[in-house]
Amino acid sequence: MMFALLLFASCSSDDTFNISKASSLQPAVEITSRLTLELSTDKALYAPGQTISFSVKGNLPAGAIVRYRHGADVVEEQPLSGSTWTWTAPSQDFTGYLVDIYTKNGSGETVYGTIAVDVSSDWNRFPRYGFVATYDKSKNQKTIDAEMALLNRYHINGVQFYDWHYAHHQPYTPDAVYTDIANREIDADVVRRYISAQHGYGMKSMFYNLCYGALDNASQKGVKDQWYLYKDQNHSKKDCLDMSSDWKSDIYLTDPNNTDWQKYLAAQNKDVYEHFDFDGYHIDQVGNRGTVYDFYGNTVNLPSGFANFIKAMKQAEPGKRLVMNAVANYGQLNIANTGDVDFLYSELWGGESQFADLLSILNQNRSYRPGAGQVYAAYMDYECNDKSEFNTPGVLLTDAVMFAIGADHLELGDHMLCHEYFPNSHLAMSDDLKSQLVCYYDFFTAYEDLLRVEGQQNDDDIYTTSSDVTIANWPPRLGTVTAYTKTVDDKKVVNLLNFVNANSLSWRDLKGDMPEPQQINGLTLAVKAGNVKRIWVASPDCYGGVAQELHFEKNGDRVVFTVPMLKYWSMIVIEQ
Repeated sequence: MMFALLLFASCSSDDTFNISKASSLQPAVEITSRLTLELSTDKALYAPGQTISFSVKGNLPAGAIVRYRHGADVVEEQPLSGSTWTWTAPSQDFTGYLVDIYTKNGSGETVYGTIAVDVSSDWNRFPRYGFVATYDKSKNQKTIDAEMALLNRYHINGVQFYDWHYAHHQPYTPDAVYTDIANREIDADVVRRYISAQHGYGMKSMFYNLCYGALDNASQKGVKDQWYLYKDQNHSKKDCLDMSSDWKSDIYLTDPNNTDWQKYLAAQNKDVYEHFDFDGYHIDQVGNRGTVYDFYGNTVNLPSGFANFIKAMKQAEPGKRLVMNAVANYGQLNIANTGDVDFLYSELWGGESQFADLLSILNQNRSYRPGAGQVYAAYMDYECNDKSEFNTPGVLLTDAVMFAIGADHLELGDHMLCHEYFPNSHLAMSDDLKSQLVCYYDFFTAYEDLLRVEGQQNDDDIYTTSSDVTIANWPPRLGTVTAYTKTVDDKKVVNLLNFVNANSLSWRDLKGDMPEPQQINGLTLAVKAGNVKRIWVASPDCYGGVAQELHFEKNGDRVVFTVPMLKYWSMIVIEQ
């Protein structure tokens, strides 16, 4: 404590305030929670002015009140007596709200259930991307409805259909039941029922395919040798992805720059759109291929080819949406500069395995296309072949960091992702992880216009009276509480991320052994701030994410307050 006091005093020579006396500061309103109610909404996102339908399961307590908040501001509240009700979405676009059911008890409150609402006219600003990967007859209507209802509860607003197609060079086939490249059965009606269920929730449905894939029989459908990528200048060896021997074929890579290939695949996509109500095309690639050549011996610039391919797909179907994967962020500058993708999507691997890399890539991509949403495809517990469940602490810490810096995590679908081959489902979510992720996605959605806008990153020192807690500015360091701070309009947003007990600075948690953090209670902080109007804190780890206003004391150019609790992640908002 003494070291912290000396540091604090050294920042302002005329400062005589003793930070330790602020440890007696209590929250302005005492909150307790009994999260016994399950809330749901009928959509994943809503246009301004649209009617929002809510329902609740569980026994409403006497005196129940439903409250709608933007940040810590109460927009509206009313007594609640039934299990269903409606609310009209406010007129402000691209704004998140937290709705909670609570009762008053003297000077305090008890929270019984919460849910977020995203008021956004389009998914592209705040994407929350999910997936589906299995389409056989086991996916009956009841199963599809249950899966999509769960994704809706997580506020997933777009879904990638992985390996739904017949062949990369011929995604559509008129067969009612067919096989994909892995010889898995695909029922076309299952694909259609998924799309219909997603559209009922306002989600976008995006079909997956490579930008440059062809199977070994592609010549029978008119794919020409002159369209391929080659490993040599004499076009004797096509660039190829080796697949398992029990699959239909290896995947041979075509040149995305080739205009004839672009026209060919655009025609194939037209067949897709005529027979399936997809909203757009999720374009895949496989990363840096080294030096590759076209049929005529010219070196191919693949990132430039990605951009040309995107432009051709947009020109062919201007009303359809596009998203393109950047493997290890390869080609992202060219992808972003087209302006034709709804948001930026980066598949992360060992070269981007550190928590610090998450912000570095995000900032890099924002420099390419300011204001674009960011989605990370990042596979947890990748080497846990001897386990059956995801490691909850590893998933929550990774999501806490991604969400705190403003990036979405592609992880939720008809199971949780652990592998780049999306049908791989050998790891399951525990019930505890499922329920905690509901709180995390509620939080990510409710506070989206604080978390997901860029703001101005701030590295002002933050001090604490705690003798056993070290506060460190970004990037994360083991044994510390990491502070990622930025200014959004007139608000200083301080995200505290708990690395005190972490055993690695890699988000991948390869072996699934990231330990659960020890909860820190009563953490008194001193933060540089101007004329402070209000300070509040919220966390997905307590009270269902409800904001709690804090008492504070001003001392010179700093403000002192106490954070009641930090588990994985707490967000402090200083309104100036």
